Amino acid sequence: DRHARALTALASALAMANPTDIHADYARWKTLVPFLYDWFAHHRLVWPSLSCRWGAVLERNEFKHKQRLYLSEQTDGSAQYPNTLVVTNVDVVKRRVAAAEHLAFEEESRSPFVKSWKKIIHPGEVNKIREFEARPSLLVTHTDAPELFVWDTETQPHRKTGASAADALRGSEADRAGEPSKPDLALVGHQENAEFALAVRRDAFEVASGGKDAQVLLWNVEDHDGGALWRASGVENGGDAVRKSPSRSPRAAALEPRHRFKGHTDTVEDVAFHPGSSGRELCSVACDSALMFWDTRRGAKPAHAVLEAHKDDLHTVDWSALDDRLVVTGGADAAVKLWDTRKLGATGADCCVHTFALHSEGITTVQWCPDRRGVFASGAEDGYLNVWDANRVGAKSETPERARSGAPEILFQHAGHRTQVSDFQWNPHDPWTIASVSSGDGGNTLQMWRMNDLIYRAEEEALAELEKHKDAICGVKRAAPEEKEGEEKVGEERDAAEPMVE
Repeated sequence: DRHARALTALASALAMANPTDIHADYARWKTLVPFLYDWFAHHRLVWPSLSCRWGAVLERNEFKHKQRLYLSEQTDGSAQYPNTLVVTNVDVVKRRVAAAEHLAFEEESRSPFVKSWKKIIHPGEVNKIREFEARPSLLVTHTDAPELFVWDTETQPHRKTGASAADALRGSEADRAGEPSKPDLALVGHQENAEFALAVRRDAFEVASGGKDAQVLLWNVEDHDGGALWRASGVENGGDAVRKSPSRSPRAAALEPRHRFKGHTDTVEDVAFHPGSSGRELCSVACDSALMFWDTRRGAKPAHAVLEAHKDDLHTVDWSALDDRLVVTGGADAAVKLWDTRKLGATGADCCVHTFALHSEGITTVQWCPDRRGVFASGAEDGYLNVWDANRVGAKSETPERARSGAPEILFQHAGHRTQVSDFQWNPHDPWTIASVSSGDGGNTLQMWRMNDLIYRAEEEALAELEKHKDAICGVKRAAPEEKEGEEKVGEERDAAEPMVE
């Protein structure tokens, strides 16, 4: 039992990195990959990716399954290398079957688990991707424009880029190189660029967005299919002309929003739907440091507002699907905050349940884990992706080693990205599996990983598991069983009488 407890403490300590220097910590982290992860895959990207999203499972096999994964490519924007939305097929290794070679990697290597399947030339940089759970092949994207774009990735044609595109297009057709693909639908209504704030309802076809116009807009894509609100893009919208995308997007059918919410005073950076309100409730965060809650039944003004939610710009927000009382936010102040919606009648810090302080730079993304209540993750500009357990807030550290590793609520720290974590997502079809992307010097990587389950399992379960393998882990050799009197002699006579067969 003593050995098992020591190993549990060691596993917890190894799961905690040095939160102050990602570059110094990276070398140490690489040596610990076989101990920290059940499965890990590293894929070097040619271009930076600002967003990644899991898609549908295509086929299931005994030891792995094939699944869609969507990425963005932030290129130089030239005709030969335009910005693209990339559809890939990835192999996800199942729990507890990864071999040693599945945990080793070279920094410049491209993983055999990742295969590009289709490219869609996007009108401008792809800043964010979101998928409809009811139909994962249908995506919504944000770019540096007022419009949002809807894509059916199964029916969109594959577009060649790079040298292959130049070879394919000759003469008069050469002018088509790099021309954007035609979206299946454009969501219009923003009066200024809408770059990052984007959310899609889990159980429907509703889309929420925020932009530099400080507004939150809400659409239902099914309205287009019914023909109620769509029209050709470029005509006036509510008295204001919708600005044309700067990237020469082909004309597409356009859809007006159902609702328009006003209350923020600066750029809206992120939005999130209430998981069980049938799309009537949502929340948003903005560069005005405010966290606002909206209800379509209450009109265009906020239902609740926390005006000084953080000390700096707010970047990201997510609403828990497993406990709809809880909302988590992250901002430029490097803080991650947990909010209880039952306290929305209060103001300021009274609504905040806890502040998670371990990142050293601005938070880029937060997302709740779909597999365990109270668990969420945060990615930041410091290169770390932290996994937190809100259930541990206020708990006493189990061991001195665990206490030195950090606050009890920090469950795991992924240090595989040496530059800012641009985006990540928990895999909705494979528990505890995450895809994450980074960009910048030393970055431009996609990583798919699943932490060792001994880290998050209940202590008694982890101890029982470790006890089974205690001797092997601790290097203890089992004594050979004692032989009964007379058996050794018989064996020796047999060895002498029988020649060894090669």
